[in-house]
Amino acid sequence: MKKVRFGVIGIGNMGTSHSEKLDRGVVPEIELTAVCDLKEDRRQWAKEHLSSSVQVYGDPEEMMSKAPLDAVIVATPHYDHPRLVIDAFRHGLHAITEKPAGVYTSAVREMNEAAKKSGKLFGIMYNQRTNPVYGKVRELLAGGEMGEIKRVVWLITNWYRSQSYYNSGGWRATWEGEGGGVLLNQCPHNLDLLQWIAGMPCGVRAFMKYGCHREIEVENDVTAYLEYPNGATGLFVTSTHETPGTNRLEISGDRGKIVVENNKITFFRTRMGEKEFNETWTGGFGTPECWEIPIEPAKSPALTEHMGIFANFASAVLHGTPLLAPGEEGILGLSISNAMHLSDWTGQTVDPMHLDEALFKKLLDEKIASSTMHKEDTNVTLDVTGTH
Repeated sequence: MKKVRFGVIGIGNMGTSHSEKLDRGVVPEIELTAVCDLKEDRRQWAKEHLSSSVQVYGDPEEMMSKAPLDAVIVATPHYDHPRLVIDAFRHGLHAITEKPAGVYTSAVREMNEAAKKSGKLFGIMYNQRTNPVYGKVRELLAGGEMGEIKRVVWLITNWYRSQSYYNSGGWRATWEGEGGGVLLNQCPHNLDLLQWIAGMPCGVRAFMKYGCHREIEVENDVTAYLEYPNGATGLFVTSTHETPGTNRLEISGDRGKIVVENNKITFFRTRMGEKEFNETWTGGFGTPECWEIPIEPAKSPALTEHMGIFANFASAVLHGTPLLAPGEEGILGLSISNAMHLSDWTGQTVDPMHLDEALFKKLLDEKIASSTMHKEDTNVTLDVTGTH
């Protein structure tokens, strides 16, 4: 079987997991051929725990120049994602980036342009797209089962993180190390799914708390009001300091309501659309007849989550299979995240599709300059990814 030869840049939390699984052959069409990390102890780990055929490097440029590679996964902290992906394209390699695509959209835009010019495949580790539950909800909305969307509410407060978690790395929860908090570290999946399922909002007004019940400087409590082009509204609420938390997605439309909670879908389907009922009902008080319908998603593929994205990417390289998570789409969820930050910083409603990128970068740089919690380790850029 022909295989895609992969290299992993950054063997920290997620990079370690990716390396171990790919080395074991969990994805049949991928062969792990090289890994890279700036830290000597991570390189030593790789030499002791990975197959002897896996080459170990301390510099990504050297790895991409010398190792037998077809593709790389960039599993580093957020700021380095665009630069390293662009370097991969320059070396003629396909690339996957861990989420988020970057910290600010202007850098991600440059990465997307480089991907387009390279002719190479570009993916992003939006592994939640492999979850058949969210795929089914997207299918129901795209197929018109809900009619026109009226409201989207996502309460996602089960991203609990203790102070010891934040203390585990000097780069964590700092403007300099991560560029943000819960929106950049935990919620990129949710923000991607939000736009993947319901489309991009045209207005965001966000309210944030920074270091809420934690000794950190970035946001860990967010409430955002969303507006959509068709007049629909939304609410996105997230935090990392509540326990037990909630993960509930509720979408209301003309033909009822879909609720996703505990990895289950319930469709509250009305017999007729609300618009038709309103125009024809003459009885005063009353609502359309409604049926509560549990929805079974499609059967899960053989590989899901991170390995599912890898498997899909390898199939795209070898067989032309469409990418489930194209890297170019990483800018969409990030645009919502940047809009939320910019809205809170300016006290204004912000359109994610028409961001003032220069103002966002200026305000972020000001926060970095005034930070009292600078990252402690200059080698951190290839140490761990901000995915968990």
